Amino acid sequence: MIGLVDEYEKMYRLEGRLWWYRALHERVCTAIRHHFGERRDVAILDVGCGTGGLLNYLQKCGYTKLNGIDGSTDAVAFCQERSLPVVLINLNNLAQYEPDTRYDVIVCNDVFCYFDNPAIARILFELALRLKPNGLLISNNNAFNAFRGQHDVAVGSIQRFVLSDFERFASGAGLTIKKSTYWSFVLSPMILLMRQWQNWQLKLGWQKPEDVQSDVYLPSTWLNEALYKLVRIEENLLPRTPFGSSLFLILNPDRAD
Repeated sequence: MIGLVDEYEKMYRLEGRLWWYRALHERVCTAIRHHFGERRDVAILDVGCGTGGLLNYLQKCGYTKLNGIDGSTDAVAFCQERSLPVVLINLNNLAQYEPDTRYDVIVCNDVFCYFDNPAIARILFELALRLKPNGLLISNNNAFNAFRGQHDVAVGSIQRFVLSDFERFASGAGLTIKKSTYWSFVLSPMILLMRQWQNWQLKLGWQKPEDVQSDVYLPSTWLNEALYKLVRIEENLLPRTPFGSSLFLILNPDRAD
């Protein structure tokens, strides 16, 4: 998404309100609380933090040791508007970023889709090195090629994933997948139909690739709230589902320093 200032501007405006971001941010916070209890002094690094919506949310939840990195000057500028401690760094050069610093939690949400497999393996390896022995790596990722549509084209995503992809990546990086689930299971038929319709529009020439827009937009208030409640109910009643447009992972380092 680097260079797509309009997409970053939409993200900045909507992260705190759009149903999908709200559900994801709460899911991340729940994972941290389950592991660390009521501690709010855990050191958290948001890798590929975008415009800082998650960091802002965690700050409101009382977490005090927050840092972020991103490879986009636009994203970092929006984070600075929120007075968040974010550093500009190309994730391909992650080895140069504070190699001796260790974190309790590293979050890397919807970032790996912009990299090829060798780069993902390198980034995961570097992230694993920066985790404390009892640390968590939390990562949300876009899932299943069937869901590929105009959103992927608009934001520059180059691939989607299934769990077996990350089982392979994790093993090579010295990480173990503690928990995994696909989500938006309940909404997946609707999302799938919408994405397939988008693909037909592109194939038939009704929509030009250079004109496509991402799915980051705010629906009507009642629909936004209904979608949010549906995914929250799904999370509570179906903590692990076999299908969905996103794959949520919690990983631990294998080592015990």
